[in-house]
Amino acid sequence: MANQSKNPFTWVEIYVNDMNRAQKFYETVLDIQMTSLPMPDGMDNMQMLSFPWAEGERNISGALVKMDDMTAGAGGTLVYFACEDCSMEENRVENAGGKVCQPKMAIGDYGFCSIIMDTEGNTIGLHSMK
Repeated sequence: MANQSKNPFTWVEIYVNDMNRAQKFYETVLDIQMTSLPMPDGMDNMQMLSFPWAEGERNISGALVKMDDMTAGAGGTLVYFACEDCSMEENRVENAGGKVCQPKMAIGDYGFCSIIMDTEGNTIGLHSMK
């Protein structure tokens, strides 16, 4: 039987068409600073900006990714970002160039969530316990 206490998530990639526009959106809405990741030799057609994470801690991270073979847009993957109160981030979405698809709603014992669209057409979630 699989280890039920192990979180299998380790990395998230959000594909973008315009890295500068996407970086500004995520840094504004989530009130964070993103970090450029160096690309290995031969990966000249790829850019990555990492979300914050803590080395050695129980957390996952991910990056905005711009590459020729992958395009941005809604389609099957929904990433949720943890928030203190998702309505705070939701209130910054439209001024950052995005769209609120589903305003903050209660999800019972699991808290609250909002669904938003970024400047690249990706649908993402915001989650909080209050």
